[in-house]
Amino acid sequence: MASHRRPKPASRTRVTVLTAAAAAAVALSAQAANAAPAKPGKPTSVKDAKAQVDALYTQAEQATEKYDAANEKLKSLQTEAGTLQDQVARQQAHLNTLRDSLGTIAASQYRTGGIDPSLQLFLSSNPDTYLDQASALDQVSSIQSSALQQLQDAKRTLDQERAQATAKLTELESTRTELGNRKTEAKNKLSQAQAILNSLTAAQRAQISEDDARANRSTGRAPLGGKAASGRAAQAYAFAQSKKGKSYVYGASGPNTFDCSGLTSWAYRQAGVTIPRTAAEQANAGTRIYSQSQLAVGDLVIFYGDHHHVGLYAGDGMVLHAPKPGTVVRYEAISDMPFQFGVRI
Repeated sequence: MASHRRPKPASRTRVTVLTAAAAAAVALSAQAANAAPAKPGKPTSVKDAKAQVDALYTQAEQATEKYDAANEKLKSLQTEAGTLQDQVARQQAHLNTLRDSLGTIAASQYRTGGIDPSLQLFLSSNPDTYLDQASALDQVSSIQSSALQQLQDAKRTLDQERAQATAKLTELESTRTELGNRKTEAKNKLSQAQAILNSLTAAQRAQISEDDARANRSTGRAPLGGKAASGRAAQAYAFAQSKKGKSYVYGASGPNTFDCSGLTSWAYRQAGVTIPRTAAEQANAGTRIYSQSQLAVGDLVIFYGDHHHVGLYAGDGMVLHAPKPGTVVRYEAISDMPFQFGVRI
């Protein structure tokens, strides 16, 4: 037989301990959820410092490419939103004209001895209700019926265009937020990289600077070249060559500073060809070439698994690109980065 005795209440001490433990667990969970991503540790050597800085530069470039994509989307949305707002304004004016016309008909009927029931409804305090009910009135003349139908159609179109404009403006605001987040993310990565460099001794910083300067000086050593993929590709490559030595700046697309995809899109634009702004989009802008031996001068060269870096093939296993912050547009061996494929425009 089951017992109906109540369980013995927990002691005050036990309740206090359990409550404290639960509170501590919640606090720790909240701290873990809100904790900032772990920052790189203090470098143990110049090699370690360079590895950490390069990793942060890679992350900054990934954020920059997403910033570029959001920026391009923002420009497109601004144009689309402006067009929709203009359409709404024109449709509102058209609707007002139709309503004024019906008002004129109502005034005329009043002067001649009476107002049609449908027009009485039109002149009521709620014209929208009138639009919903007007089609049910069979006393309306054929001329008035046509005018009413036009008015109903105009209001329906206006409502649709307003909804589209509202949705586009909402998307525009969301994109602005994303743009700001990506910009902040890139700046934070660059700040972390600079903090690592600042933690080094003067001699260590000088060594890293000399390594970077040596790499930048390679801009003067052009590859032997080769056959271009096309006349436009040759032109694009020549325009990019004219920018050797120009500084890398995140989000820049010329004419005097560039990020990686800013350089390639600018170069092709000078040659009369429009390609997408970001490296990830440029990866799908033409015919892919998976064998390095089949690359031709002027082909786009895509690096890294997420396709966040791009350059122009320069021949002899070299690429002309804007590498990272602190560097300039220069030649570099394709083998220095994880090659994915080429893209022939």
